[in-house]
This record gives sequence, C-alpha cells and structure tokens, in this order.
Amino acid sequence: MPKHSDETDGELDRMFRALADGTRRAMVARLVHGPASVSQLAEPFGMALPTVVQHLRVLEEARIVSSEKVGRVRTYQLVPDALVPANAWIVAHRRPRESQLDRLGDYLTHRQPTQED
Repeated sequence: MPKHSDETDGELDRMFRALADGTRRAMVARLVHGPASVSQLAEPFGMALPTVVQHLRVLEEARIVSSEKVGRVRTYQLVPDALVPANAWIVAHRRPRESQLDRLGDYLTHRQPTQED
C-alpha cells in the first residue's frame, strides 16, 4: 500500500471532513457546472448567507474551492483536480477488496460440485 506523508494525510482529512456534510457536497455538485456567487449557492438551501459562507470557508480551507471577489460579489469555483487525492486514496483501498472478490468468484466458478450441491 502506498505510504503517505503526514501532510498528505492532513490534506485528505480536511477534504473528507469537508465532504462529509451534505450541504457542502451539494455546493460542490453545483460548482461542477461553473462558478457561482454566494447568493446563487445559498438559493436551494434556505439558510442565512453567513451560514453558507461558513460552509464555503470549510471547502476553501480543504482546497476544494477557491474564491474571487469582484466589487461586492464573491464568486466560488472548483479548484481543478482538487478531488484527485481523495480519488487516488479510494482507488488504492478499493483494489485489494476487488481482488479478493475476483479470487472468490474464480473459486466459485471453478470448484468441483459435491454431493451436497
């Protein structure tokens, strides 16, 4: 299994913590379609803007989104390839289980039937 530095582990911890909340995942899903202002991101949730900003701050600290302020409007966008480390971690931990299931499937396919079968 690949070794990760403490820095990478901390990055993954922040990312998974940020994505553990359904509201933040919905915001990320919205940002997949392009940049959005705070008020646009707040629309579907019916929550106060300061609460939305708190959620966005968590996503920004996890380096999933970035923001830019032009005049009075702050716009958020996804950071390109931000979720690559999380995906790499998931894939690395999924492969051993898939391999075990493949071996079990091969065993069940090729085993000799017994009288009990």
